[in-house]
Amino acid sequence: MVRSVALLCEGAGAIVEQASPDFTGADECFRTLRAWQFEATLGAFLDEHASTIRPSLYANMLQGRELTGPQIGRAAVQRTVLFHRMREFLERYDALLLPVSPVRAFDAGLQYPEVVAGVPQADYLGWMRAVCHVTVTGHPAISMPAGFTAGGTPIGVQFVGRHRGERELLGLAKGFESVTGYAAMHPRVG
Repeated sequence: MVRSVALLCEGAGAIVEQASPDFTGADECFRTLRAWQFEATLGAFLDEHASTIRPSLYANMLQGRELTGPQIGRAAVQRTVLFHRMREFLERYDALLLPVSPVRAFDAGLQYPEVVAGVPQADYLGWMRAVCHVTVTGHPAISMPAGFTAGGTPIGVQFVGRHRGERELLGLAKGFESVTGYAAMHPRVG
């Protein structure tokens, strides 16, 4: 899907190149900071409502209780490194185009897809790497409709912009929408 969106952008006059910033360390950074934040902000609430909370969410909060100061400190330093890698990457490019999700919409009864592109996912966060890795860079991102699967479920892409470049990113999104018209489309099913 990302390739077809890139071709649409190119057809509308954008210069498109295949490139990616270095996301090394993003997974550990995101997981550590998310668990720490969940415990710090929601720990007591989640304990009180443990029987009604999604097990993966509660388990993530419990991981936050096991973290040490040095682990949290390393994640904070890594977040800064990731921020600067993305900032430097976006000095050369106006935006980064990525998938929102590596899989099509899945049954709401599932907590997460257990396999993505043939790779088993250990937990809920594994399948969300495309958005988790962007999140820890601190750069603005916007998810845009990009069509539908043959079964009629929506597909999206995300654009990532420069730090404090929300206005430009929104302009890019508006341009993308005016060229594609995806937001006004409905799936053709059957």
